[in-house]
Amino acid sequence: MLTLCLDIGGTKVAAGLADPDGVLVHTATCPTPKSADAEQVWDAVEAMIRDALRAAGGAVAAVGIAAAGPVHLSSGTVNPINIPAWRGFPLRDRVAAVVPGVPVRLGGDGVCMALGEHWLGAGRGAGFLLGMVVSTGVGGGLVQGGLPYTGRTGNAGHVGHVVVEQHGEVCSCGGRGCVETVASGPWMARWARANGWNAPLGAGAKELADAAAAGDPVARQAFRRGAGALAATIASVAAVCDLDLVVIGGGVAKSGPLLFDPLRAAVAEYARLDFLAGLRVVPAELGGDAGLVGAARLAGL
Repeated sequence: MLTLCLDIGGTKVAAGLADPDGVLVHTATCPTPKSADAEQVWDAVEAMIRDALRAAGGAVAAVGIAAAGPVHLSSGTVNPINIPAWRGFPLRDRVAAVVPGVPVRLGGDGVCMALGEHWLGAGRGAGFLLGMVVSTGVGGGLVQGGLPYTGRTGNAGHVGHVVVEQHGEVCSCGGRGCVETVASGPWMARWARANGWNAPLGAGAKELADAAAAGDPVARQAFRRGAGALAATIASVAAVCDLDLVVIGGGVAKSGPLLFDPLRAAVAEYARLDFLAGLRVVPAELGGDAGLVGAARLAGL
């Protein structure tokens, strides 16, 4: 029987059906409503669930949810930074009400990305893995021994809010100097514009990557600066957790060597402890499906 998997973020809601091997046999997406009304956001999620149930023939074995966080596993509630309408929203119970009698598992979207990559992507065989998504924000999750490492509340691995600049910019989380304010796509583009990048109107991370690939010195420096912040985060988390692999996905990671060349060089500079000598940093393989695949994996654990 199929598993229903959901990936709910600030930009889009994705739903899928996965077979027991993790193959997605159905996927669909819709934009996340930009509404202050929690029920309007939920209506979009419920519609995706019901469409997937119809595609499954009306029955699924389990449901896995990858949700933007913070999440709170004990209560099944979520407080996504990028979905302001949901504060203490009882997501697990609301989903369970649509699929009565079916087990429902909730996890953070970063944890599910990491689970997906560990199961079927670039993280296969890793003992202790950090998965990172570098896109409009910076997210992350930890997988140890093939299982999600969630911590006390379910938010372990929320690495986008590791502080890399003590007196840096104010972050969307309310803190200051988080790696997200240096290395996420919008923040890199913002820094580049402030430092002389002659950007087209509405230009973002993709245009910044194009400019860097064409040799624009400010754009290239923006990538080096972002890579340095990511490397400092990776070295810190690796030292605390004794990681053996870091898998990085997301839109910014699609820039390839523009990001990964300075990133690996900076990781080698920062991660100098002998037990970190084998630490590897690799691109993700599952693309935008990693959260759905990881949610399916979560449902089956």
